[in-house]
Amino acid sequence: MPARQESCCFTGHRPAKLPWGMDETDARCLRLKARIADALEAAYQSGYRHFICGMALGCDLYFCEAALALRARYPGVTVEAALPCPTQTEGWPREQQLRHARLVAACDLETVVSREYTAGCMLRRDRYMVDHASLLIAAFDGSPGGTRYTMEYAMRQGLEITDLPV
Repeated sequence: MPARQESCCFTGHRPAKLPWGMDETDARCLRLKARIADALEAAYQSGYRHFICGMALGCDLYFCEAALALRARYPGVTVEAALPCPTQTEGWPREQQLRHARLVAACDLETVVSREYTAGCMLRRDRYMVDHASLLIAAFDGSPGGTRYTMEYAMRQGLEITDLPV
């Protein structure tokens, strides 16, 4: 298991909370993806080598794609898919299910935190990521929900936070 001090995790909104929804060609989405890539580059330059992705729709998948692109440029980078449960993608659009499967397969590690879906498995996944990292990168708009929960938990755990306002 990679050392916590060189591990970075991510939290961010799903499409329902993003002003562009599922339209990843929107200029605001493209700018956020560029800011995520820049934050990952800065994390790498600061010594982070392991990147943990929660693999939810929206910002999590942007982060995973950026982490895999970083790994392609730098030897020694590892990417971990932290899955809340095996059925995470049930009910997702087919193209997003395929994208998720392709990204998980490309990761170096896969961690499933709950054997089945439960009411708390998403938050358990979020706590797992924070508990195994020392830096949290967050794409956050201030609204209540899982992203806010993860940021507050990370603050209580003393993680450094890079905030990328949405």
